[in-house]
Amino acid sequence: MATNENAIGRFTGWYRQTPVSLEFWEGVLTDERLIWCFVGESFKSLLLRADMGTYGREEIDELPPDAIAEFDDRNAVVPVGSLRTIRLRPGSWFRRSSLTVEWNDGKFSLESTNGSDPQEKLVSTLSARDGFEHVDVFVDRSLF
Repeated sequence: MATNENAIGRFTGWYRQTPVSLEFWEGVLTDERLIWCFVGESFKSLLLRADMGTYGREEIDELPPDAIAEFDDRNAVVPVGSLRTIRLRPGSWFRRSSLTVEWNDGKFSLESTNGSDPQEKLVSTLSARDGFEHVDVFVDRSLF
């Protein structure tokens, strides 16, 4: 199914912790939806820990949005109209960047991987885009 979606940006290099693993996620943002794509998983053990999302990130690089949405059963597709909050907290020498995205029926709280781009420019420009007026978009530069 082909759509006329226009890519806006990509939240790349993010993970969330579960009790036993680290899940690696990519957020593909279009003018119609935000697609959270599961790209890999690693154990939390320091001996077994690795960024297993690298291969999955490369695999979805050239895919169209519909194929990315179907890449994994764990993916979440959020219409732009359902988004409520996008909050980026840039990292520092002592902490990783964090990204929180809330929508009508869910929420993702993610941390950046070591080599990820903080994507401040993408987040700071979203509030000025058509279709995102209802979304509370901000970069949180508070210390704590």
